[in-house]
Amino acid sequence: MLPSQSNVNMSFFQPPAFLMTGIPGLEALHGWISIPFSCMYTAALTGNCLILLAVRRTPSLHQPMYYFLSMLALTDVGLTLSTLPTTLAVLWFDHSLIAFNACLVQMFFLHSFSVVESSVLLAMSFDRFVAISKPLRYAAVLTNTVITRIGLTIVARATVSLFPVPFLLKRLNFCPGKILLSHSFCFHADVMKKACADITINILYGLYVVLSTVGVDSLLIVLSYTLILHTVMGLASPRERIRALNTCISHILAVLVFYIPVIGVSMIHRFGRHLPHIVHALIAYVYLVVPPVLNPVIYSVKSKPIREAMFRVLRGKGQG
Repeated sequence: MLPSQSNVNMSFFQPPAFLMTGIPGLEALHGWISIPFSCMYTAALTGNCLILLAVRRTPSLHQPMYYFLSMLALTDVGLTLSTLPTTLAVLWFDHSLIAFNACLVQMFFLHSFSVVESSVLLAMSFDRFVAISKPLRYAAVLTNTVITRIGLTIVARATVSLFPVPFLLKRLNFCPGKILLSHSFCFHADVMKKACADITINILYGLYVVLSTVGVDSLLIVLSYTLILHTVMGLASPRERIRALNTCISHILAVLVFYIPVIGVSMIHRFGRHLPHIVHALIAYVYLVVPPVLNPVIYSVKSKPIREAMFRVLRGKGQG
């Protein structure tokens, strides 16, 4: 009886740690590569924190549109912080080990913030739809209570969707020799492929999460802009049409900055298995690092109230 129990115990294996990878094939240049990464992380944290402070300190920005922008900035801070420690540890110190449970925790937060970002972009498209289609009812529809409920729903949705993922991975038997990850952070599609077990449930649940969150959100965003265009085309004055569409440009750019890399990552993981590892790594970094860097730039350039409020924060002044 004891030998059989021993065999059962030996047949189930979970690695104490995984080995992360920086930029495959460019390990000798990690010191130099860390410079632009450090700059991008600094820019992302600085820009998004500036937006949060600008909205908080400027009473004239206490409006639904800017509350949703604050949600986006807060999400980008979370997304940045979820990958920053391990990425810079690999690039700066060549510290590649991450404990198994720590890897699952990072993966949960990384994917949760991605789902939250998608949901916030959907909420922002709804905000633009109400502002353009029903301008007289805008303040009545998007009250502070409604915005708070939307924010709580977004967080609950992401948490409930991603909560089972770490537990579905913990039940798997992993291969002792397969502990090398493809990135400097823990990606669900990457981690589950290290298992020496049937991962059909993991694949199906991962696909369900993507389709029910990012997939549904993207369709609803397209629907929102279809309705917005229908409303705008009904305006009599071309000048009014341009003015209405101009209020949407920042959001459209933010949507493109987020969803194009998302589609790229999905396509690469499903159909690009034979591509060089460096392509997988770079697409993943674009997906996780670039949107938090660009979103503050987009909104500060396209939105004069945000730009002026950010300058006031930098000068240490508030607005009465």
